[in-house]
Amino acid sequence: MSENRHAKLGIHENKQSPDAAATPPLARAVIMRRAKLTGAAILLLLIAGTIINVVQRRANARALSEAVGAQSTLYVSTINAKAAGNGAPLLLPGTLQGIMESPIYARSSGYVLHWFKDIGSQVKKGDVLAEIDTPEIDQQLSQAIAARQQAASSLELARSSAERWEALRKKDAVTQQELNERNSAFTQGQANLAAAEANVRRLQKLESFKQVVAPFAGVVTRRNVEVGDLIDAGNGGAGKALFTLAQVDSLRVYVYVPQTYSQRLKAGDEVNITQTEMPGQVFKGRVVRTAGAIDPATRTLQIEINLPNQERKLLAGAYVQAAIPLSGSSSALLVPSNVLLFRPEGPRIAVAGADGRVKLHTVSIGHDLGNALEILSGIGVNDKLIVNPPDSLADNDPVSVVQPKTSAPPAGTVAASAPAKAKS
Repeated sequence: MSENRHAKLGIHENKQSPDAAATPPLARAVIMRRAKLTGAAILLLLIAGTIINVVQRRANARALSEAVGAQSTLYVSTINAKAAGNGAPLLLPGTLQGIMESPIYARSSGYVLHWFKDIGSQVKKGDVLAEIDTPEIDQQLSQAIAARQQAASSLELARSSAERWEALRKKDAVTQQELNERNSAFTQGQANLAAAEANVRRLQKLESFKQVVAPFAGVVTRRNVEVGDLIDAGNGGAGKALFTLAQVDSLRVYVYVPQTYSQRLKAGDEVNITQTEMPGQVFKGRVVRTAGAIDPATRTLQIEINLPNQERKLLAGAYVQAAIPLSGSSSALLVPSNVLLFRPEGPRIAVAGADGRVKLHTVSIGHDLGNALEILSGIGVNDKLIVNPPDSLADNDPVSVVQPKTSAPPAGTVAASAPAKAKS
């Protein structure tokens, strides 16, 4: 290829002058310098990017760890146990009854002519409540009186015959057998007259029951009759009672105490009676007697509480609450039932420690007081007991104690009619 051809194509011939072999061209040196600078810049950029990525990852990991730690911390409210002392009053339901209360039944069958006392009427002993028309008993009494007269006439004839036969026997005019027959007829006549008189007295007594009277002073709480009603004698059921009478100047309450507390009360204990409809009013009663035996069906002890009611503020039949004091000192602690955890190993109570960690304490439960429990061992009065702990709570879990806006109800007076609902 000719030199001109090489010059047009920009291709140098592979031949150098002596001057070119000794000294490199200036363009090659500039290119090499630029390449080195570019490589160094790229390397620096890669190193800087790596450092920034590592720093960002560490910051993200630290933020994630802090967020997880904050979310894993449980915010709880706590409460301290209280000493039971002499025992908190046991709150039990009851129904007020009159000190004397009785349904009034008719003793004679018939129809109601009049009734004189209505519900709410104050009556005295012997006051007439109603009057009954008894035509059948009237006729039976008339018949019994006639029968008594017949028996009396027969007895008079038998007596005269016996006397006459006795005189004839002395003259040996009749046999001894005939005399004995006349004496036997006289004795039989006496018995017939006595039977007739007894029947007359029985019917006269039934006649006196035509008037239904109050057996004691009190108030009429129920009237079940109207004029013209047919009345059957006897207590053929609660629906057959004519009236219900109650003496309400003094009331009584029958309360059924669980067997657990049967040894911690006695006759003479003062009891506070309260009624929901009368807030702030407390009525003083007293335990007068106990059944002396546990009912095997309900495992309860029946007690009777009497309380005066001269002002008639309380009404018979009302639902009340009786706060019964439990005698005998106790070293147990009272806690709300909502601090208890039930685990396979037994009951536990979660305590918030000073280090912000949870400790599950094994406890021994005494009496169940409804919404509170007696704890015999396992915790102290200074322990911070976690209220409503979650079932997933475990030892050494982090917690943060938050004081509630309102204090928890004291573990004092409790209702045994409502069983405690603990977590299971």
